[in-house]
Amino acid sequence: MGIFQVKATAGDTHLGGEDFNTHMVKHLVREFLKKYKMNDIRKNPRALRRLRTACEKAKRVLSCASQATVEIDSLHDGIDFHGVITRTKFEELNMDLFSNCIVHVEKCLSDAKMDKSMIDDILLLGGSSRIPKVQELLRDFFDGKELCTSINPDETVAYGAAVKAALLNDEGFKEVRDAVLLEVTPLSLGVETEGGVMSVLIPKTTTIPVKKERVYTTCYDNQTQVLFLVYQGEGSETKDNILLGKFTLGGIPRAPRGEPKINVTFEIDADSILQVRATRT
Repeated sequence: MGIFQVKATAGDTHLGGEDFNTHMVKHLVREFLKKYKMNDIRKNPRALRRLRTACEKAKRVLSCASQATVEIDSLHDGIDFHGVITRTKFEELNMDLFSNCIVHVEKCLSDAKMDKSMIDDILLLGGSSRIPKVQELLRDFFDGKELCTSINPDETVAYGAAVKAALLNDEGFKEVRDAVLLEVTPLSLGVETEGGVMSVLIPKTTTIPVKKERVYTTCYDNQTQVLFLVYQGEGSETKDNILLGKFTLGGIPRAPRGEPKINVTFEIDADSILQVRATRT
């Protein structure tokens, strides 16, 4: 199968199918409130769940039709709801999300140090990749290049997971025996230093497995232990990043600040498992 090397990754946890649904739900809630001002559906969790389910179905219809109907019997206080949403309106409601799609494509190419002209194939995955506007924006960004539609986008991730599972299997499957997957870190990894500053040991898009070491020291005189806070993210300050974990190294001999030497090791194995160690040198 050859070598598969991940060059870069980019994305947003708030840019997916549920986020498109949320915008549609908010729109239809506003429509409901216009018609029935005295009945505030926003205070009815069950009604909102039913509306979200209906919006998911409508979103799928809009991938192959110009409009979709949302009909729910006795949605709130015995009121039957009927609404129509067009594809144009759906795109208008979600224009911020559509714009962000291309922002992340550009960022991924930039992190990989590649130009869009270097891309041979564009493989879509995930149900939301069926949305016509998403496909239109991608085609336009890649100067009219056709998108790869030979694989069901709902199954793409499962195919990759199956290959990864086969690679991890000790028995070895002949179909993937010659496959090598070189992954990268999606975000930078490091520790917090004095003043809440992020000290990066493993930068973003580093190929794994990887092992990095750095020497740190104490912040004040006669310090006998050091608390290490491990973060993930691209912010220069740790308050803008994600705390992964923390641990304390004790038993440090009393000495003036800056004199003790502490060796910190970050190691990520082939299974993307991070191990962090600190030792006195």
